[in-house]
Order: sequence, then structure tokens, then C-alpha cells
Amino acid sequence: MKKFAIIDIETTGGLANRERITEIAIVVHDGQKAIEQYSTLVNPERSIPYNITSITGITDDMVADAPKFYEIAKKVVEMTEDCIFVAHNVKFDYSFVKEEFARLGFTYTRKQLCTVKMARQAMPGFKSYALGNLIKELGIKVKDRHRALDDTLATVELFEKIIAIESGTDTMIKRIDQGIKEAQLPIGITLEMLHALPEACGVYYFHDDKGDVIYVGKSINIRKRVADHFADKTAKGIKIHTGVADITYEITGSELVSLLFENQEIKRLRPRINKALRAKNLPYVVYTYNDEQNFIRLGASKNTTTLRKKMNILAEFQQLNHAKGAIKSMLKKHQLCSKLVGLETQEGACFLYHLNQCHGACCDLEMTFTYNVRAAEAVNDLKISFEKDFLLIDRGRNREEKAVVLVENNQYKGFGYFDASDSFSDPSELKDYIKPAASNADALRIIRLFLGDTKNVKKIDL
Repeated sequence: MKKFAIIDIETTGGLANRERITEIAIVVHDGQKAIEQYSTLVNPERSIPYNITSITGITDDMVADAPKFYEIAKKVVEMTEDCIFVAHNVKFDYSFVKEEFARLGFTYTRKQLCTVKMARQAMPGFKSYALGNLIKELGIKVKDRHRALDDTLATVELFEKIIAIESGTDTMIKRIDQGIKEAQLPIGITLEMLHALPEACGVYYFHDDKGDVIYVGKSINIRKRVADHFADKTAKGIKIHTGVADITYEITGSELVSLLFENQEIKRLRPRINKALRAKNLPYVVYTYNDEQNFIRLGASKNTTTLRKKMNILAEFQQLNHAKGAIKSMLKKHQLCSKLVGLETQEGACFLYHLNQCHGACCDLEMTFTYNVRAAEAVNDLKISFEKDFLLIDRGRNREEKAVVLVENNQYKGFGYFDASDSFSDPSELKDYIKPAASNADALRIIRLFLGDTKNVKKIDL
């Protein structure tokens, strides 16, 4: 008899590798009825952000005396053992539980079912398959939304409704592994080889039958990403499918290191299927200058000697649309004028002004000073240069180590690993752990963007 562990968690944020669980609820179901349930608050060993508390109602005081995850880990293992892990958006809940066990040095693996996907297949036609909307549409009664036990019980009721529609659990069981089983694996690649790949962050290599590397990629979950490649029916997916004969990998632990190492390996090996990051010289740039009215302007163009003499180059790109895309990302973030960033050329006010998304710099309705404050922030976001030397400290390949990345003289110098228990009187001592790597515009841009997207990597100025 198949059993299902239906689970919901509350957390301090959205990224499993950087946030923690604050509450967990588990209901064990035999396919006909619930047979056991468990719920508890969890001390996340860190503060809960205000915006999260405003959603869940869980405060720091509420979890202060709650058990830490390691104190309930055995209970979670026992309740989910020999069960299929079920959740609404299972990827989210499963990744957090798996990560909590990884912090304890254990590998947690369960087959999974997602009630979002199940509901889409069994109940087509809803505008949204978010749990809140399904609760409303299906008349499921919930006392306290965004609390683990109540959301789990709502998911249990949804699960039972789907079973009733499907006339039992057999159809659902067939779906558990159908994604990869339906995708015909490349010749020479077995399910055993796929399952042997780690569910960890790192860089992976596809080799042809001669052993040559034909593709390099990176992922926070190598096994899942490789499986996605084999199910991909695009032209790129077909090239991989017909060319791959073996798979190797390097675990990095740090997502930043995986990005930098992938960039390094693609430039070193120049695999025939990789197109992005292969170029060593990037032909297009984003630049900035001040116009006759002293407005800070942005533009994207081909990288030429004349342009470099006249303009301040902020970043380099492989394709013009990538350069323009970088500028477009600044429009909404900093409420810039699309004419002053070179994306519109018509007379009069820009299109964004008519949408109340531009303050009117294009039609003399905004002063230069106020516009330039925001434009300067955009310039800072776009430029890949750094004023100071610094180290970045991130998670390592296991709990006993940390990763370190060095930027010096405005050049990426490489990365390395050191023992997490070591202490250093001078941060510059960490340079000894750096394995040298070639610097390039892509590496600097990766670091710049990564610093802009996350605050969980420790930055040490030198």
C-alpha cells in the first residue's frame, strides 16, 4: 500500500539554501484517509523578516522556545519514510526540508508529487491553481491560512478530491517518475547514471563518445537540470540528446562559484553546443555620457575604438539585444526616460511618460538634478568596475568549509575553499586559498549581478 506524506512549511524567505523553516506540518495519508498528523513551530536560528511575519503571523517570540530542526529531524524522517512527499508546489517545500537535512550532514531523498500539477490535470479551467484560489473555488474550509497545519489540511482535502476525480491513486503513482521516463534518454545514458548525479550545486559536463566536452552547464541541482536537458525538445536539446555519451560534474556548493566556474570552463573548453559565454572579446557595450543639458544618458552600441574614446563604457555584451536588455531592466527599477536611454527616438514625450512611468525629463517637466540622481543609481547598477579590492565568502561544498572569491585591481582573480572553523587575523590571508583564474568582462558582470541580487554572501573589503 502506498503512503503519502502531505506537507506544508512556513519559512523565513524563498530560497532554501539561504533561508530556514519556521513551521512544519505533516499528514500521513494512505490514499483513502489521513492516518497520522504532526505539526510544530521550528526555531530557525535567525530573525524572521517583518514582511514574512505580516503574511504568516509567526513572530520571533513565537519560535524562541520552539525546537530547532535537528531536534525534530528524526520525527520528520520517521513520518515520511516509505512515503511519497506531497505538497502544493512540492519543489518549494521539498527543497527546504532537503536543505535542512543537508545542514545536518544527511541526504534526504523522497519521491515527490505536486498537487499544483495534479490539480491542473484533474481540474482544468481554473484561472489560478494557487492554494488560496483552489480553497475558494472548491469550498475548502480553512481556519488560519499561511500556517503550516491549516494549509496542510487544506492540501489533504484537495488531494482527496483529486483522488476521487482520478478514481484512485494508480494514475497518480504513474505520474511520479513520468517526466524522465517519458523523455527517451540518450543512447548510452541510463537511469542509473542519472540517479547517480548529485542534487547539489555545481558545474556539469556533457561528453561525446570520444570523451570531448560538448556542453558545460551549471545548476543548484545538477541531477534535475540534466534531466531537464534530456526532456528538452528544442534544437539545443536535440543536439545534446544526440551528442551526449557521458556526464561528469564538479560540486561547488556556492552558486556564485558555479557561475564563475561555468564561465571559466566554457571559455577554456569552447564546447560546440555552448554559445553564451564562449566569446573572449565582447562586441557590444552599454555606455553613458552627459548631454548638452547635463542629463545622464545611456546607450547601447557596437564596441569601437571611437566610441570608447568618447563614452564611458559600463559593461560589455555578446549581443546587442543583451546590451539593450540590460538598459531596459533599469527603466522600471529607476523610473528612467526611455528616450534618454536610447530606446526611443521620436519627437515629444516618451511612451513611458504617457504611462506615468517617466517623470518627464524628455519634455522639460523634470529637472536635471532629480533625474540624474536616479540615472546615477542605474549607472552604478550597470557598471562592472569595482573601486576597492574585496573578498566574497559563500557556502562551501559541505558544512565544514567556505568558498572564497577574490576581486583585486578591478580583476576577478579566482576562487577557492577554506576550513570554516579557521580564523584569520588578516582577511588578506584568505588570498592563499585562491586558485588563479583568468579575468574577463563576463566574470566581473557575474559578480556585479550576484552582489545586486543577494545580501547573503559576505563581502570583505581589503
